[in-house]
Amino acid sequence: MPTTLQGPALFLAQFAGDQAPFNTWDGITRWAASLGYRGVQIPTWDARLFDLALAARSKTYCDEIAGIAQSHGLAITELSTHLQGQLVAVHPAYDEAFDAFAPEALRGKPAERQAWAVEQMHLAAQASAHLGLKAHISFPGALAWPFLYPWPQRPAGLVEKAFDELARRWRPILDAFDAADCDLAFELHPGEDLHDGVTFDMLLQRVDGHRRLAIAYDPSHFVLQQLDYLQFIDLYHDRIKVFHVKDAEFRPNGRQGVYGGFQPWVERAGRFRSLGDGQVDFKAVFSKMAQHNFKGWAVLEWECCLKHPEQGAAEGAPFIRDHIIRVTEKAFDDFAGAAADPAQLARMLGLAG
Repeated sequence: MPTTLQGPALFLAQFAGDQAPFNTWDGITRWAASLGYRGVQIPTWDARLFDLALAARSKTYCDEIAGIAQSHGLAITELSTHLQGQLVAVHPAYDEAFDAFAPEALRGKPAERQAWAVEQMHLAAQASAHLGLKAHISFPGALAWPFLYPWPQRPAGLVEKAFDELARRWRPILDAFDAADCDLAFELHPGEDLHDGVTFDMLLQRVDGHRRLAIAYDPSHFVLQQLDYLQFIDLYHDRIKVFHVKDAEFRPNGRQGVYGGFQPWVERAGRFRSLGDGQVDFKAVFSKMAQHNFKGWAVLEWECCLKHPEQGAAEGAPFIRDHIIRVTEKAFDDFAGAAADPAQLARMLGLAG
């Protein structure tokens, strides 16, 4: 049966803050609803909005959180563990930079930090079950990323060993999400070992095609690496379980291209933009999602190097709403159709005796 995707929804990570209405769950959901959103995606690391450990322990707490959202006309679309998932696999080159994602007591302690991250993922699986969610979004982390460019020449087996280890770390977590009846969707993102279809396949093969390993589709990342983001949907639609609606532009020049010359976001050839301000063909993206019967939510992730976040959020809800395709349940030429008649079919094919 054809399904119309749900939306618009909003990822709250970039909007949470210390000032009202962005510092409480009731306040931020009331604000999101006032803009026309129908769903929200929760950053589980932000204690101002959500207590992940309590959500894993208490169905009652989850019911209360969902009830507050529902009182404003909102559904919870997914939980996010981007920061915690990142810490499941960290190359030593990034230890100090990623320490900021962990509790202060764990900083400078990579092994303890990694164990905490794994525990967080298990808590997220249980919390998702309590909330009745069918998909979860995270980062996979990275061990091979520093060796992305093959210079100096990589020793044979280096990348394979990194992905073997990535699979070893994530398989038990995937099993936990399977027990929670929830898909674990990785955002394919630069800085992660899983950043395109090839790398996703490398992990998928190593976890024996685990049914819970899924993709969080975000076309903006594919624009910046010049990957065909429409064909990607054709190739991976059966694994796409989360949809981030985010725009981007890539305008290379005689001085810089994909790598960006170490410039800040506003000066890079590839930049994230608010919806409609970049180069993503969202009419085509939403058409592909409708064609392949995507059943999830269209979730705005606001990341723009120019526009104020509140303006981006206000513009994002109607943008998504106007792009959602109500999937048809009948063919446009049904009016000219006729009931099947086996004898007629045989005559038309010259098979009648």
